[in-house]
Amino acid sequence: MKKKFLGVMLSVAMVASLLAGCGGSSGTESGGDTPATEEKTDEGTDESADTGSDDGNKLVGVAMPTKDLQRWNQDGTNMQKELEAAGYEVDLQYASNEINTQVSQIENMISNGCKVLVVASIDGDSLGTVMDQAKEKGIKVIAYDRLIMNSPAVSYYATFDNYMVGKKQGEYIEDKLDLKNAGDKKYNIEFVTGDPGDNNVNFFFGGAMDVLQPYLDAGTLVCPSGQTDKDTVATVNWDTEKAQSRFETILASNYSDGTQLDAVLASNDSTALGVANALASSYEGKYPILTGQDCDIASVKNMIAGKQSMSIFKDTRTLASKVVEMVDAIMKGGEPEINDTETYDNGDHVVPSYLCEPVFADVDNYKELLVDSGYYSEDELK
Repeated sequence: MKKKFLGVMLSVAMVASLLAGCGGSSGTESGGDTPATEEKTDEGTDESADTGSDDGNKLVGVAMPTKDLQRWNQDGTNMQKELEAAGYEVDLQYASNEINTQVSQIENMISNGCKVLVVASIDGDSLGTVMDQAKEKGIKVIAYDRLIMNSPAVSYYATFDNYMVGKKQGEYIEDKLDLKNAGDKKYNIEFVTGDPGDNNVNFFFGGAMDVLQPYLDAGTLVCPSGQTDKDTVATVNWDTEKAQSRFETILASNYSDGTQLDAVLASNDSTALGVANALASSYEGKYPILTGQDCDIASVKNMIAGKQSMSIFKDTRTLASKVVEMVDAIMKGGEPEINDTETYDNGDHVVPSYLCEPVFADVDNYKELLVDSGYYSEDELK
């Protein structure tokens, strides 16, 4: 009887010992509270989360805003392809332009142990809490093309020179209307820009208006609708239908009497497509100069057909390659290449950035830029 009792007691002791050993590693991996005795670095992050450590983890999280715009599909696909070719695992997610969905996706990337996050935000002001989670884990964050605002967690920013994008659009209008030599001539212009939650709008619109505002002030450019401030000309989610609806109203209110519309500054191709659709349905004058950005297939076709004048070409292959280089440097414990340390203040700090240079495409050079380079095939543009 004593032997049986001792055997039971020894079994209980062994189970208790095993349970105690397992309990010591439950911490953050299972979503539990971090033990109070856990050793921290000076920045308050777990030593084991240092992205420079060689622990065999090669998981990179890539958060894209939506599949609704062609460019984000290209960005995501190009980046995943290049990261995997470089030996990394990729968790690529699209959020259907739903902020809560993007937050949840990033939370899952953090929980799954991503070492680096590449985030193209839907709304740059809406990721603060989940960015804090990334910072607590020691995860480096690269803001991709859209700056994440008011967060100390943003390590780097990779984009095209967004001010130059707007400036090139403004200069294109300036050149095609020969505004420098306009004399007493007056030209009518309207404005369409993008989502007010996208920090890039400030640079796109600001760059263009730095070129065009002096002509508005001088009366050389006239805006019959009177809608010239950034907030009024914004388009939520860069949505084509919203841009079209607003522009149909502008046309009906200001151009139905035969008034000539000479130029439209549209900040990107999805809004330019809305303008082109509105013009096709309710405008009988000569087609205006119409700008765009991204060289989406529909807009390049419109360019060929004379319904859009130009589009800023931002070769997503170039940007994806640069981000892969940045990720690779971070994963190996180094510092990625940057070329701007002054421009992009996210409200918390100036974010070290790498800016790629944009170029414009129009009917005269699109074949060289888009077809000869392999970005599109000729069949895709028919």
